[in-house]
Amino acid sequence: MSNFYVVATPIGNMKDITFRALETLKEVDIILCEDTRETRKILQRYDINTSTLSYHAQSKMSKTDKIFDLLAEGKNLALVSDAGTPGISDPGAMLVSLIRERFGSEVKIIPIPGANALVSALCASGLPIHEFTFLGFLPHKKGRETIFKEISNAKRTYAFYESPHRILKTLESLTEFCPNKRVCVARELTKIYEEFKTDTPKEVLKFFEENTEKQRGEFVVIVA
Repeated sequence: MSNFYVVATPIGNMKDITFRALETLKEVDIILCEDTRETRKILQRYDINTSTLSYHAQSKMSKTDKIFDLLAEGKNLALVSDAGTPGISDPGAMLVSLIRERFGSEVKIIPIPGANALVSALCASGLPIHEFTFLGFLPHKKGRETIFKEISNAKRTYAFYESPHRILKTLESLTEFCPNKRVCVARELTKIYEEFKTDTPKEVLKFFEENTEKQRGEFVVIVA
């Protein structure tokens, strides 16, 4: 039986990788990477010499077939994304699904838990998180207004990822549709400029408009 490991890697701070993850990456035959250049930074830091193979959203079916062949040969593989837990707003979720469909119990899929931006943001937000809905990345155009209307009527906390190019537009929409809700924007988690800003959508928007240098980075938006 082959093993297929889904391995979480740091989202910023390189020290946020588990001993189990390091052992796994050293012992498998091949590491599947969203971007081999990004993964190589971790491998070089921890002196890991395992072979790598790229697998990302644009990978063709021929790449999936190659992965199937490796598993059929009895190879043990590890899947990593550029940062965080593979499968969470990440093409790795589809690969795991395809492997389960193709091999069933012949391949053991093993999660190696670790860093995750969503969970990190939620636990430090100070907002109610006993029940929440995660939306991944919001659509760029079609369906955005419908989602903000859904959030405005929600009885539970909502969380989603946002890019620096759309953070202001998102805060403008939250100001329009959810003016009285509490919003937490977490940016650059685990990195030097990690920051949490919690207030009404209007005040959070004002903060980022006035501090343009803080519009950079990666964001998790949480709406109570």
